[in-house]
Amino acid sequence: MIRFECDYTTGAHPKILEALVNTNGEAAPGYGVDIHCERARVILRELCQAPEAGVHFLVGGTQANTTVIAAALRPHQGVLCAETGHIHVHETGAVEATGHKVLALPAENGKITAGQIDQYCQDHYDNAAWEHMVQPGMVYLSLPTELGTVYTLAELEDISQTARRWKLPLFVDGARLACGLAASDVTLPDLARLCDVFYLGGTKAGLLFGEAVVITNPALNKDFRYLIKQHGGMLAKGRLLGVQFEAFLTDGLFLDIGKKEVDQAMRLREAFLAKGFGLFVDSPTNQQFPVLPNEVVVALEKSYSFEVWGKVDEGHTAVRFCTSWSTRDENVDALIADIQRL
Repeated sequence: MIRFECDYTTGAHPKILEALVNTNGEAAPGYGVDIHCERARVILRELCQAPEAGVHFLVGGTQANTTVIAAALRPHQGVLCAETGHIHVHETGAVEATGHKVLALPAENGKITAGQIDQYCQDHYDNAAWEHMVQPGMVYLSLPTELGTVYTLAELEDISQTARRWKLPLFVDGARLACGLAASDVTLPDLARLCDVFYLGGTKAGLLFGEAVVITNPALNKDFRYLIKQHGGMLAKGRLLGVQFEAFLTDGLFLDIGKKEVDQAMRLREAFLAKGFGLFVDSPTNQQFPVLPNEVVVALEKSYSFEVWGKVDEGHTAVRFCTSWSTRDENVDALIADIQRL
């Protein structure tokens, strides 16, 4: 079985493993105050052109999302996001479990707009019963989105401007940010300039585990380590995160990984289009969503694992093929050959 269902089915990139092996015998302080974590922080601040930013390493995306959102919101506030947003549909109510409502907005191809955010806030405060309602207190985006789409720099600038006008912190979930950077005109310095907080994901980009949270808003950074601990995210062997991110950020490895994932996905995209299959959504990233006849889905399932996204009509199903750092050329070649034989 050749696996395309997600981008974290395998272990770690060889350079990440090499760094872990080379430092395995080192004794270091715990909880992320070791030299490797500090070096990774310095590199990431330089890449973001944000020398004063707080940089914190957590193990996984849900943990990062709930910790950041809990840090930003007061008890009566909720977080605005797309109806397809990860915190709304794929985290088992983790944000709600912290006492904060997810305020979902209609999304087009996984994205929301500055106009929607502005209108929601205006409607909230124009409502005579505003104090009986959950107050919008934060904006959450993901780059890429759950549908593999990306925000352009212009869209992100508009959203940032609107969020700041309403005094809402802007948070970008970057679980797949390496791919997002490869497939958009947004850069790390752009994110640092426009967001209050974002993270660069490692789990889905060749690390064993790990997400690097970058906080440019000093008010959010204050006491953030208390919240990491409270949410179970303060890893005793924190150096394991630092070592991985130190290697991930050195010599542009994270950019190389993102580009490879996207390049492999584009090969699959072109094969599906060439065969005459449509796309459920036009994704420029490592997640591709062809719409296939049901019998084709059954045929491909014999040799490949992929995610069934949903029925489009009685005869067709949208599916997701996802590439990763470890996707091999020969596996992509095999799938392309089988698509051509359909």
